[in-house]
Amino acid sequence: MSDSSLRARSGPRGLTARIEAGTPPERDRALDALRALAILGVVAGHWLVTAVVSDSGSLRVTSPLKYLPQLAPMSWAFQMLAIFFLVGGLVGAKGHRSARAAGIGYVPWLRGRLGRLFRPVAVVAAVWAVAAVAMLASGVPLEDVRLLVRMAAAPMWFLLVFAALTAATPLAARLHPAWPLAAVAAADAVRFGPGGPEWLWWVNLAAGWLVPYCLGAAWARGELRSRATGWTLLAGGAATALALVVWGGYPATMVGVPGAPVSNLDPPSLAAVAFGLAQCGAALLLLGPLRRLLRRPAAWAPVAVANLGAMTIFLWHQTALIAVTELGLLAGRALPGPPGGAALPGLHTPPEQLGWVAARLAWLPVFAVALLVCCAAFHTYERRRAR
Repeated sequence: MSDSSLRARSGPRGLTARIEAGTPPERDRALDALRALAILGVVAGHWLVTAVVSDSGSLRVTSPLKYLPQLAPMSWAFQMLAIFFLVGGLVGAKGHRSARAAGIGYVPWLRGRLGRLFRPVAVVAAVWAVAAVAMLASGVPLEDVRLLVRMAAAPMWFLLVFAALTAATPLAARLHPAWPLAAVAAADAVRFGPGGPEWLWWVNLAAGWLVPYCLGAAWARGELRSRATGWTLLAGGAATALALVVWGGYPATMVGVPGAPVSNLDPPSLAAVAFGLAQCGAALLLLGPLRRLLRRPAAWAPVAVANLGAMTIFLWHQTALIAVTELGLLAGRALPGPPGGAALPGLHTPPEQLGWVAARLAWLPVFAVALLVCCAAFHTYERRRAR
């Protein structure tokens, strides 16, 4: 074989050809694209709204949305968790139905599903346990270590909720999405009323994400095939979310903001659920164009690669942010400046001005490189699951 043939097989074109050849004809590539879009939206959103500020030798976490409320639309663009739960409900309901048809019981099916979720989590937990001990031994303050560990572990709450919904798939496959939506509305009406009990946030935590999950299960039953359904969800969800923000007193941001009295995401509020329904409608409307686009091998290859490493990307993106931040702190201490080192703009400085946003955008490629390093080191655990 010639050198040019070897380069063709091992280069980008060769990789694209291998991915195309290895993709089953019946695979719905649009679903993979929606899942990848949701994961990458969450990653980009976290990188843009999470500011680790070095203040008097200690660290604190804040957000540009706290100081620059005009950036609220940015949270609308990157908070795409509802799409992930929509696709998860579809895949979970179909998988459970296929398992039953094959004579596989509920417990073995659930064990397989949860095992694929949590095997990569064990690696993250082990690495951070070692890192925490090493930081404490090197003299890093305990509060800083706690903060960094909480940041790294923050994405795992999502997996716990997703695992609970996966376990509830047989119920979700029979439950109309209107029921959990009504539960969210009732819980918000009570908890935001005079003397409303705080414990009701547990209701929203379960019911809020159950809405798109049940919608995905309804999709698996063939109930969301009409484009009219997509337009109804998009228009109705967007109008409801807008009305709740403008006249209902809900925050404009669709993510949590440090220090804010009310969060749309922790737990999901009625406004966030309505916004998620609009996203689900948009996702249904995009299916056709995505399927046509992803027939092209060059368009499908990056989507396939992102899906093969989706769990690794999701679990390690905060670690990549933390690694760049810590290395930046070390570099700042080496630069001439005030005691404690110089704060690098967009990395350690308070996100109080629009200039911080411009500086943070410049750091995104650095975060991406750090994440690629994490993926190269730890993707093997997910690849075992993918096989």
